[in-house]
Amino acid sequence: MIADNLHAVAQRIAQACTQSGRPVDSVRLLAVSKTFGPEAVQQAFDAGQRAFGENYIQEAVDKITALSALPIEWHCIGPIQSNKTRLVAEHFQWVQTVDRLKIAQRLSDQRPPHLPPLQVCIQVNVDGGPTKSGVSPQEAVALAQAVAELPRLQLRGIMCIPEPAPDFIAARAVFMSAKSVFDAIVAQGLPLDTLSMGMSGDLDAAIAGGSTMVRVGSAIFGARPTPATA
Repeated sequence: MIADNLHAVAQRIAQACTQSGRPVDSVRLLAVSKTFGPEAVQQAFDAGQRAFGENYIQEAVDKITALSALPIEWHCIGPIQSNKTRLVAEHFQWVQTVDRLKIAQRLSDQRPPHLPPLQVCIQVNVDGGPTKSGVSPQEAVALAQAVAELPRLQLRGIMCIPEPAPDFIAARAVFMSAKSVFDAIVAQGLPLDTLSMGMSGDLDAAIAGGSTMVRVGSAIFGARPTPATA
């Protein structure tokens, strides 16, 4: 089932790219495996998926350890408390939820020297959603510039999780505003390549708005079990 779902999601991404006049390979798929066990990740891996996103850090570390023999690219896409930065720095390849310089500094300090630099996205609260994390669009450029200076991090782009929009046009407009933030950071000389936005319900609008990475969970793995704790 997971293999079939991955195929269906890939077709949906390809169609959205075609409709937006973009190359099909211009959007990466991040499979969001939070609350699903190593067996589900293994099934997706066997079907060709290599990049996986996790929200709950301790759950993710257990999963990463269990699947350490597999060449998986693990992305932290959940909120990061100061007492969890070492786990993130030691186990993940990507972090998409940096919204404070303090967290970025801790991740840089705690990234083991034998590992490649941690790949980082700034999380931006593009529509001011009161329940969403992220730096404001007005503060994103300054934070990006500061993060880019840290020695054990490599700034790759921005990530956003906007509030649900009523329709495709409204959703696309929000995603286009995120692309404007991305472009403003690039205009300052920072070579970004990743605009992480769009999930199972709105990936089509996100791709129309400029997304280069969509984060898809339920459309791949099905309905979620009871969430774990961080």
